[in-house]
Amino acid sequence: MKICVIGTGYVGLVAGTCLADMGNEVICVDNNEEKIKKLRDAIIPIYEPGLEDLIKSNTLEGRLFFSTDLDKAVKASDVCFIAVGTPMNEDGTCNLKYVLEVAKSIAKAMNGYKVIVNKSTVPVGTAEKVKEVIKNNTAYDFDVVSNPEFLKQGAAVDDFLYPDRVIIGSDSQRATEIMQEIYSSFMRTANRIIFMDVKSAEMTKYAANAFLAAKISFMNEVANLCEKTGADVEMVRVGISTDTRIGNKFLFPGIGFGGSCFPKDVNALIKMAEDYGTEFSILKAVNKINKNQRQKFIDKILKYFNGSLKDKTIAVWGLAFKPKTNDMREAPSITIIEALLQHGAKIQAYDPKAVESAKEIFKDRIEYSKSSYDALKNADCLLLLTEWNEFRRPDFEKLKSLMKAPIIFDGRNQYDKTRLEARGIKYFSVGRN
Repeated sequence: MKICVIGTGYVGLVAGTCLADMGNEVICVDNNEEKIKKLRDAIIPIYEPGLEDLIKSNTLEGRLFFSTDLDKAVKASDVCFIAVGTPMNEDGTCNLKYVLEVAKSIAKAMNGYKVIVNKSTVPVGTAEKVKEVIKNNTAYDFDVVSNPEFLKQGAAVDDFLYPDRVIIGSDSQRATEIMQEIYSSFMRTANRIIFMDVKSAEMTKYAANAFLAAKISFMNEVANLCEKTGADVEMVRVGISTDTRIGNKFLFPGIGFGGSCFPKDVNALIKMAEDYGTEFSILKAVNKINKNQRQKFIDKILKYFNGSLKDKTIAVWGLAFKPKTNDMREAPSITIIEALLQHGAKIQAYDPKAVESAKEIFKDRIEYSKSSYDALKNADCLLLLTEWNEFRRPDFEKLKSLMKAPIIFDGRNQYDKTRLEARGIKYFSVGRN
């Protein structure tokens, strides 16, 4: 199959590369000439395990190409994936400017029947808008399909190559058969393609992310109550996760969710409900809890230091919103570090992959350490904000020798309180009295 993927951001780059890896001829298109030049030289703009090797091998095999020429890419393709950004407007709505601009460009470049696939996360009704734009700019036949992505950053390549499910919203038998052909290569052990109408597919993406966000906020509320009552949220988590109706995913309390998906999609669903004359009350609570969770963590630090962080040096382990990514979008670390800076703290931060991303946000207002231990030097306390594997089993004796005071504020409940306190380390976590 000849495919073009328009947009080489996180979703587009992973999707295009994985589609090429299944034998398709894929052209990834972007209007950023510098980005395309780097991709041609195998310089990858994002960190995602396994992606760089796949890009190199598929480029070498002549299945994966990078271009700024959208017109030529559309003409050479049977299927066009739209994978451009859909940023959140100030009122929480989804900005469809780039999606509709690309739809218009596809229409003007068409030279025959095409299947146009919405891969970007878009609100219900977007396919109809895309269809209208294309219809007004071409005389050729076409179909618009919704194919939302469900990629977890840090595991996106595996998620695409071995998906739990593939959602395809299609109102055309012709388009349905083409999409079936594209994804059949990923379904050798079991058919996990779910076909539905376009609007239901668009809603499914938002519903999935909002539900997972709600699980996180629920557990954070449980954790806060555990701190008040003396219960241990880790024990509670284990106790409820064995119930098959609940499961064990997204039940870890901490400093709240971040990233490019959950905050944006929760807000979009809230606004969508308002636009249709209803209210998504539970998601409004999810948002409030998520914001409060970061403040509660900040308050713990301030309380310990009697409200003043002047002349205090704080070590930070983890800047990315989650491990195995360099993505800083909506990362809890941003809110927390900004608050600490306002209170006069000096920040020494380390992250295995997100330092360059962090520099775009904090500039020279914080120090960027070369290693996790380098960040500890003369620190008054350590904050664990992202649960990278390399932080799981540090040398605690070395930690004590480097720090001015052995104090840990663990925003991810990664360590054993009893063992740390036995080593003479003061330890504060979330939901464990």
